[in-house]
Amino acid sequence: MILTFLACLALSAQARDELHLYNWNNYISDATVARFEATCRCKVVQDYYSDNEEMLAKLAAGATGHDLIVPTGDAVESLIKSGQLRPLEKTKLPHLKNVDPAYLDTAFDPGNRYSVPYAYTITLIGYNVGKMRELKLPTDTWAVIFEPGYLKKLKGRVTVLDSQRELMAAALKYLGYSANDTDEAHWRRARDLIIRAKPYWAAFNASSYIKELTVGNIWLAHGYSNDMFQAQQDARLAGRPFTIAYATPKEGAVLALDSMVLHQSGPRPDLAHRFIDFMLEGKNSAELTNLIGSGNPNRDALQYIEPAIAANQAVFPPPAVQRRLEMLKDLDRNQRRVLSRMWTEIKVH
Repeated sequence: MILTFLACLALSAQARDELHLYNWNNYISDATVARFEATCRCKVVQDYYSDNEEMLAKLAAGATGHDLIVPTGDAVESLIKSGQLRPLEKTKLPHLKNVDPAYLDTAFDPGNRYSVPYAYTITLIGYNVGKMRELKLPTDTWAVIFEPGYLKKLKGRVTVLDSQRELMAAALKYLGYSANDTDEAHWRRARDLIIRAKPYWAAFNASSYIKELTVGNIWLAHGYSNDMFQAQQDARLAGRPFTIAYATPKEGAVLALDSMVLHQSGPRPDLAHRFIDFMLEGKNSAELTNLIGSGNPNRDALQYIEPAIAANQAVFPPPAVQRRLEMLKDLDRNQRRVLSRMWTEIKVH
């Protein structure tokens, strides 16, 4: 009985030395995780989500026990409003100084009381260079996604993100509005633009478009910069007879800043703080960028990032492009209801 009791104590202690991380798929290097586990003598237990809506829905349904989550800005704002986040203890984050001030004190978390920047992506267009050149189509404008004059040459070879916020944002930017415009008349114009273009698209796709681009089934995709980076690398490594490239449309695009936050239900805020500070060290932060081509808000990481990635303007946009990028803001309940109704109209049309 004594041995059983001691064994239970040991198992309990082991369980307590676990950091529960709720993160996007493929959003941290295995080597980084292993190094942190060796440093903290703990275990990182990961759970994954494919978009912010899925993560928020699971939390709203009662999911608990996550020490650390990596939501995008508008989702951070939503979690703050609903009281789900634990304030940071910045005295435990000496490497916070490494973050570029341009990514601090954002509208979704003034003063960074709850969030620490992790990485960012840009929602843009990826394309098959040879096919777009052969068809004499532009690659620097949302028009190629939305205008039938271009799309008739690409019918069945285009995918767009299966995300109401992202697709509406692209349509709004193309129409000359802010990605955060909430005027219902402008939303209706964006909805109608999408419905007009929809017959030419192969699919609404939030995940497999990387593979479809890589194998040549799709010639143009609306998606995330890190996914386009992956498709480009995969096509090259597979020896495909074509090249994948990607570009930020001249009308502007969405920049999604993902941040590390502590959930109120997490039992180990101490390990969460240790992990955040660990990821703020330049070498650790750079591993993610070198792995998936994500943008990096960590100034100390730049020295460790592969030169070809550091020079890629779709990953690290120059000031002229940065001025055309917007972070999505959280919508209120009524706005979400209206957008959801329009999204249903788009899907069933």
